[in-house]
Amino acid sequence: MRILLIGGSGFIGSRVIRALQLQGHTLALFHHGTSTVPDRVTEIKGDRHQFSRSGPELKAFAPDVVIDFLASSGHETAEVISALRGIANRVVMLSSIDVYRAVGISHGTESGPLQEVPLTEESELRTSLRPYTLEMRESSRRIFPWITADYDKIPSERVVMNDPGIRGTVLRLPMTYGPGDRLHRVYPIVKRISDGRRRIVFPQTLAAWRSPRGYVENVAAAIATAAIDDRAAGRIYNVCEEPSFSELEWAQKIAAAMNWTGSFTVLPDDKTPPHLPRPGNAAQHWSASSARIRKELGYIEPVSIGEAIRRTIEWEINNPPTAGLVPPFDYASEDAALARNER
Repeated sequence: MRILLIGGSGFIGSRVIRALQLQGHTLALFHHGTSTVPDRVTEIKGDRHQFSRSGPELKAFAPDVVIDFLASSGHETAEVISALRGIANRVVMLSSIDVYRAVGISHGTESGPLQEVPLTEESELRTSLRPYTLEMRESSRRIFPWITADYDKIPSERVVMNDPGIRGTVLRLPMTYGPGDRLHRVYPIVKRISDGRRRIVFPQTLAAWRSPRGYVENVAAAIATAAIDDRAAGRIYNVCEEPSFSELEWAQKIAAAMNWTGSFTVLPDDKTPPHLPRPGNAAQHWSASSARIRKELGYIEPVSIGEAIRRTIEWEINNPPTAGLVPPFDYASEDAALARNER
């Protein structure tokens, strides 16, 4: 197959390219031109915000399938789809678990009762658009510059799934971890253990909170699977590991992989330092089901969770985040909270 990747040179995309090349597909990468293009990949330089200007290059490559890594808003996605009509047969859009109403309830932007979990592809979506505050979007843009001021995956999904001329597939991705993770999701636990902490404090609500995760190579394998399988046309899939572990269970797996012999102490939220509790309604879990993609497309993770954690720990130790990305560490206040708990 001839497959075009829009913005596929980063954390996840580089693994998707590798997976598709191993299967013998012909690839092209549409990007700004600021990153190195892998061998045997056609380069198309352009601006995702002015996608239609690259029409001649797109026609020349003539992709069967397009994977859009950078879908951020409905109007930009509409421009992409318009430019691809008559050129591509199908578009695979990378979306997010954050489209679900459960995420809005967690953030406080949606009212009503807690949503049932695990979330399936039929679970309710958010009714309020733009789920993140201006401050949150600006913070994210420092790491992911492709995020637009009107970021929201829901309008993009609607464009992709409802176009009469191009068949669409939507993949709702989880919190993706692994070597190269610019959010360093595993780092807070790895650092505390590496620093010799014998006890690690967890706020009660955070310890119990469950969210979907996916190791980067496994997420890439799911994307590659959906891209080359025509049965994915017209379908929406959650992509995540099963089961969705709680934050405490996840930390325990990391600790076990690091042969840590210390202990975790769970304290009421009001007894823990203010930098530790997770903001929002932690009673609303985000755990999700990926049963559909496994049943319909036969998706199986190529890398076990144990091996994924081991590789991620090694990378985090050797590649600590820069100062602007370091989460708060205040061991003195954590020790004080532990001491108060023992009185």
